[in-house]
Amino acid sequence: MGHQAENTYDVIIIGGGLAGLCNAIHLKSAGQKVLLIEKNTYPKHKVCGEYISNEVLPYLKQLGIDPFDAGAVAIHRFELSTTSGKLLKADLPLGGFGISRYALDNLLYQRFLALAGAHVQDTADQIENLNDYFQVGTRSGQFYNARFLIGAYGKRSNLDVQLQRQFIQKQSPYLGVKAHYRGDFPDDLVALHHFKGGYCGVSRVEDQRINICYLANYTAFKKHKNLQTFQEQVLYQNPKLRSVLQNCELIFDAPLTISQVSFLPKPTVDQHILMSGDSAGMIHPLCGNGMGMAIHSALLLSETLIAYFNGKLKSRSSVEEQYARLWKKTFQKRLIAGRFFNTFFSNDKMLERAVNGLTYLPGLLPFLIRQTHGQPLNIESRIK
Repeated sequence: MGHQAENTYDVIIIGGGLAGLCNAIHLKSAGQKVLLIEKNTYPKHKVCGEYISNEVLPYLKQLGIDPFDAGAVAIHRFELSTTSGKLLKADLPLGGFGISRYALDNLLYQRFLALAGAHVQDTADQIENLNDYFQVGTRSGQFYNARFLIGAYGKRSNLDVQLQRQFIQKQSPYLGVKAHYRGDFPDDLVALHHFKGGYCGVSRVEDQRINICYLANYTAFKKHKNLQTFQEQVLYQNPKLRSVLQNCELIFDAPLTISQVSFLPKPTVDQHILMSGDSAGMIHPLCGNGMGMAIHSALLLSETLIAYFNGKLKSRSSVEEQYARLWKKTFQKRLIAGRFFNTFFSNDKMLERAVNGLTYLPGLLPFLIRQTHGQPLNIESRIK
């Protein structure tokens, strides 16, 4: 690029989802000059499970965000069903809440604007590392400079292709589908229903809506005519899931879909770009903690950058090393547990046996849930 930037910032954040917005609010609240670049307008629906563990609630409140102000629904119970209809129930160790990305992202965005945060609606499509700073070019022809660059643009992006990130070179077998419905479903319950080749999460969000989001094997899906046929011929094989879907009315004009969802490992720091949220790594949706993990990663990264701006970390390399270390320490065991659990959900017989065993060991299910969740999170408890 080599153009003179119109504006210079301490940090530029590409992507205004959960992680990007939390980074923006946290850093702006700490006095840093931050620019948020997001291509979409707010509010916007996204393919997402929309259940969040309470572990991140204290941190969100420290950022000035209370999800219950936007109608979040408190959730305390969990159910798991197999394709044959076998059912396991447990109380959630920490509990959580249901809220749509439509509502939560907008709540975070309005908070950032209230802090007089700088935001441009544009697509970042050029990144150049100019020794000690980054220059970011956008589709509209604007250029911006910053000492640090955060990549918080989600599961996959054209930027991943530009950066030649390793995971993007490999095909992923997953398709994500999500929609909101009206119907009868308990307010305090999040359910996970298995079907051949995938699993489906069901929970309440604001405005008495039910969020139904499933992850399916794309190769298996392509054998069917359309989403409705796939739903009737595959998802309906689980009687619990069939009962939910047959007694709900679709609110959306059509379900939202996303393909090529990858759970392969990703570098936390890639070509000196600090990755946050799904850009840094994703836990399998069956673990029910992807949104919480994205928010948690934003805290780790924000506090690491603040340590640099406050003089506690002396160099870019020390920032990168500390953030990578903290991310690995915090999430590695969760991701391993998520991959382990996914092996069971990918095999009908293994899952049936596991559920049969858990029926006789009811205390084991809450223990397994804790393997993919953390303790209540706040700024004071962060980096140790």
